[in-house]
Amino acid sequence: MSVPLQLGFQDPASYIMQQFHEFHDYAMIFIVFITILVFYALSLLSFSAPTHWKFVEKQNVELWWTISPAFILIALAVPSISLLYYMDEGPNPEVTVKTVGHQWYWTYEIWDNQRIEIDSYMVQLEDYKTEGLPRLLEVDNRLVLPLNTDIRIITSSTDVIHAWCVPVLGLKMDAVPGRLNQMFTFIERAGVFYGQCSEICGSNHSFMPIVVEAVNKNVFYQWCNEMAE
Repeated sequence: MSVPLQLGFQDPASYIMQQFHEFHDYAMIFIVFITILVFYALSLLSFSAPTHWKFVEKQNVELWWTISPAFILIALAVPSISLLYYMDEGPNPEVTVKTVGHQWYWTYEIWDNQRIEIDSYMVQLEDYKTEGLPRLLEVDNRLVLPLNTDIRIITSSTDVIHAWCVPVLGLKMDAVPGRLNQMFTFIERAGVFYGQCSEICGSNHSFMPIVVEAVNKNVFYQWCNEMAE
């Protein structure tokens, strides 16, 4: 979960999010280099105007400031395409979860050996019984998912456009009425991960949080049996 004055990403809990971190650091190398180069050039121009014809009409300079951006774009495109490939459809998911957005709560339908349906509402401040729960982020029914499992998440909505987003897992997908969108994840570490609706969906948009609890498979199947009873 994010903390005050945090500048970087949250610690990743999935392979995809780890790749996001690495691509971010990789892209920042180019951004910092270009920023320093531009400010250096501006500082030189502010003290000495380039009036000499060999500089103003230099063909080699024009050639390089045309070719260099092309190489930079290629260097950024290759890892980004690879990352998009990893985000693509996964092979034979073991667990399928359907998340349905409502104004203003989430419904989760889980298909494994049986079908489970739960509603997830934000816990009101006056209902808090445990100290230390994050304000406006805790829910009455968490979505429990297993570790080290190929999971498919299907999103949809019953009214307006919502967005199901859990930053730690690198997941963000619009929930559109009458349409099914899907994403895949593979959770690598246990924990409780928080997210929120990321599409403005009405007056209570800020009050429909998402909580994913990642547990081992035995605990997950035990939870499924308890919810099915």
